[in-house]
Amino acid sequence: MKYKNPSLSVQERVNDLLPRMTLEEKIAQCIQIYIPPDHPGEIVDRIQAVGLGSRILGAVSLAGNVSQRTAGIEDLNEIQRIAMNEFRLGIPVIHGLDVIHGLRVIFPIPLGLAATFDPDAIQKTYNIAAEECFRLGIHWSFAPMLDIAHDPRWGRIVEGFGEDPYLGAKMAVAAIKGFQGELDENGYQSQDHILACAKHYIGYGSAEGGRDYNTAEITDHTLRNIYLPPFRAAVQAGVGSVMSAFEDLNGEPASGSRYLLTDLLKEELGFNGFVISDWASVAELIHHRVAANEREAAQIAFDAGVDMEMVTECYAHHLADLVMEGIISMERLDDAVRRILTQKFQLGLFDHPYADVQKSLEIRDLSAYHIAAREVTARSMVLLKNNGILPLPGDVRRIALIGPFVNQRRALLGTWVNDVLADEPQTLEEALRASCPDVEILTAPNGLMDEMIMIAAEADIVLLALGESNARNGEYNSIASLNLPAGQEELAQAVAGMGKPLAVLVFAGRPVTLTRILPHADALLYAWHPGSMGAAAAVDILLGKVNPAGKLPVTFPRGEGQIPVHYNHKSTGRDHPRYLDMPVEPLFPFGFGLSYTRFEITDLVVEPVEIPAGASVNVSVTVTNTGECKGEEVVQCYLQDCVSRRTRPERELKGFQRIALQPGESRRVEFTLGPDEMSYYGAGGSWVLEPGAFKVWIGNDCKASLEGSFLLK
Repeated sequence: MKYKNPSLSVQERVNDLLPRMTLEEKIAQCIQIYIPPDHPGEIVDRIQAVGLGSRILGAVSLAGNVSQRTAGIEDLNEIQRIAMNEFRLGIPVIHGLDVIHGLRVIFPIPLGLAATFDPDAIQKTYNIAAEECFRLGIHWSFAPMLDIAHDPRWGRIVEGFGEDPYLGAKMAVAAIKGFQGELDENGYQSQDHILACAKHYIGYGSAEGGRDYNTAEITDHTLRNIYLPPFRAAVQAGVGSVMSAFEDLNGEPASGSRYLLTDLLKEELGFNGFVISDWASVAELIHHRVAANEREAAQIAFDAGVDMEMVTECYAHHLADLVMEGIISMERLDDAVRRILTQKFQLGLFDHPYADVQKSLEIRDLSAYHIAAREVTARSMVLLKNNGILPLPGDVRRIALIGPFVNQRRALLGTWVNDVLADEPQTLEEALRASCPDVEILTAPNGLMDEMIMIAAEADIVLLALGESNARNGEYNSIASLNLPAGQEELAQAVAGMGKPLAVLVFAGRPVTLTRILPHADALLYAWHPGSMGAAAAVDILLGKVNPAGKLPVTFPRGEGQIPVHYNHKSTGRDHPRYLDMPVEPLFPFGFGLSYTRFEITDLVVEPVEIPAGASVNVSVTVTNTGECKGEEVVQCYLQDCVSRRTRPERELKGFQRIALQPGESRRVEFTLGPDEMSYYGAGGSWVLEPGAFKVWIGNDCKASLEGSFLLK
């Protein structure tokens, strides 16, 4: 049959296959099921009868909170064999899994990856994750998560790239290219790549109170200018799938909104892939009380633009009747199936449906992946304070290594690590001992506070490892207080009372409040949940083998009372809104991060200073390493539209470059600001480029003070 001829283009093969399908076979492509591996008979029966769109491999609806092996290559190949040989049309199944920051080799959580400000490193990271998946027979990852988040109480802030639309968009493109690679002239992906999924569309990161699944209210102006840019960039990068969100947005559940899914995503943005619901979010339209039953839920979601239903079976039970009764058109069904089949052909599943057991991830040497993970992990860590005690001096003889994270393995990995071997990562103690064989490392075997304080008193320097566990963030794990778990602040204060130099490491999946710890620390390294090579990477920084250069992708508040807090706030009618009991400024601003060396940014030049509409302006500075060791700096460019018809942020990130400099070395760094950087969504959702004055700042965080200006005529 023609659709099995790889010499034809993807669209030719889709056009040949679609007319061959019955109504029931088309609907089957719109269904993703979860059936445990120990119930293979049910999967086989469905595939043999009418085929199947997809199978999700997650263990449970809250799979991010568990660790278990969810897929085996033989199981996946057998399911694919049945689909290709025992279903009359031989349409392969897409196997999907939440591979959020690695499969077997775990990289830092996405929030930590964003702290690298390095899209090339992110693309490499997701390319490695794609290779891991491909070699196991997994074709689709439900990532990247592109939710802009302003509330660190929300547990799923861990999965995204932070608070900024521009940074989020750049990271989105990098992740999608890493997962999907490039299409050839006939529309096919190269092997070792998988399908990406931009989620959760849209506004999920604005859930009220930081409570997961909760309601969000976002004006269309804010939705388009703050929350949409990463998804817009994902569509432009060719993302193959988009996941609709759980929440009720502006009075409509996102999984039942025709405006969001069809009018905006498919028609205005031109998204050509397919939309999948989040886990059970079609049936949950009943819980939102916009649907009375499963039939109404199926009608609302499918008409809105959800092409594939995840897990629940509203489509399986009711879509055929809705089509035969003319409530859902055959054209709409064909559009959904066409989108799904297109991705299956692009993935090469019709031509290469099976994973190669001889090249399986199970027997593959992962050492190259571990090297890459160690490098990007070190690049993600952010030095928030240093009074000069880091890197550790070469003559130190006795180090007290204490705190609840000294011997953690699983907690370093973070959330969403379903298929990992949780006992493989090094502990911090193991990594430090391996790198410092001639140094006496003092630890507290019983983990008692008094014991740790006594050990601290005997040491030359104290390393205090604090943090929150993987079980304290991720899906359905919101918190009301951003303080570290009970006892950790008291431990830091007690250890500081010993008067020894104190370096604090914090392992966490979100910004936590450091207000009461920071005064007691001589140095503080924020390590996020760093993944498989996290302990080794942290030691590399402590010893000065790597000079830290990570930058905060999200604002760190002084306390929960400042939430929501983000750098790109708008101007207000009166200057300087304040609190009576707390400074209005956050503890650490967006883009902040220290180094073991010093950088000066000088000589800002804007040219030309007047430009016509549609032209670009070049902004450049000289960056000099004025310190005594080599290092990297993330040079950041911020822009302000001085007068606009709609209120706009006081400043917005519009460019960044991560550069490496030797001591004494200088380099000219240039940013080009064009219509895309100067425009915004205005009234009626129109793309607006307004004439007038613009200010530009370049520096090493969002508080950059080196300022220039230009005029758009």
